[in-house]
Amino acid sequence: MAAPDPDRLAALLEGFAAVKLLVVGDAMLDEHLWGEVERVSPEAPVPVVRVHSESLDPGGAANVVRNVVALGGRCSLAAVVGDDEAGLRLAEHLGGIGVDPKGLVVEPGRPTTHKTRVIARSQHVVRFDRESEEPIARSTARALLRYVDAELPGVDGVILEDYGKGILTPALVRQVMRRAVAAGVPVAVDPKGELGSYRGASLLKPNVREAEALAGLRVRSPEDLDRAVDRMRRRLPACAFVVTRGAEGMRIYEGGGRGTDVHTVAREVFDVQGAGDTTIATLALALRAGASLLEAAVLANAAAGVVVGKMGTAVARPEEVRDLLPAAAEATGELP
Repeated sequence: MAAPDPDRLAALLEGFAAVKLLVVGDAMLDEHLWGEVERVSPEAPVPVVRVHSESLDPGGAANVVRNVVALGGRCSLAAVVGDDEAGLRLAEHLGGIGVDPKGLVVEPGRPTTHKTRVIARSQHVVRFDRESEEPIARSTARALLRYVDAELPGVDGVILEDYGKGILTPALVRQVMRRAVAAGVPVAVDPKGELGSYRGASLLKPNVREAEALAGLRVRSPEDLDRAVDRMRRRLPACAFVVTRGAEGMRIYEGGGRGTDVHTVAREVFDVQGAGDTTIATLALALRAGASLLEAAVLANAAAGVVVGKMGTAVARPEEVRDLLPAAAEATGELP
């Protein structure tokens, strides 16, 4: 099998502009404090970080939305926030990129998931998490489903983005899947929950650790991974799988065959944060734009290669991805 043609990949990338997606899942606010370490505290053996700047960006499911928009697609978001400052800032950021924040359901008493990272000279010093992992209230789930019902007729695909923060409960996932399948809208899943909830999904994108948990098998080799995916296929027989493997790229599965390795582009890595969000956004956009699973994986590898070369919660722009397409296609090489 020949590697994908870069010109064909570039044409698919341009086609992202015609795609609209709905993302459902755990939205977060990512805060970064940037500074320098010049000494150790006299009060305790910890570094003293002199902060010189800070940034706030959409994270989690909201970062998936941000990536979809940055890549040229259109997107809406169904998620839950608290009645707090972080929730307001998240809504402001979404509005700033042209995404209507009306799909953010406010649950009183629940904090918006808010992660604060301290970065000193490109080194991640510490992270503070403000969040709840308790399941959302039934009234909140009903409000989310009302928004999903309103959005489904106008979208080309759905992404379920599960970070395990209590929003994508098994019951809610089953309801979203039932509605999407009935509407003929394909669903791509970045999974964290129980496998059976995703019945009807067209694509599952676990990393190796998540594949182990979902299949109940230890993965130490490509053959182990093939066995794990075979076990998951029994529960989701019509689903394609893309297993992300960090610096080793991805292993893709469709139909009933063995996995095919799609190698990543050799890049200097500054920060892997958010690369998974970029990957699922690109995969879903590419598949809805008419890409094969292999073409979608190569495009996603290129987009993730852009993001890991940046610090913080970053996105990939079409021109940046386009520049990497020849290298991404070459890295794939001839396939069996």
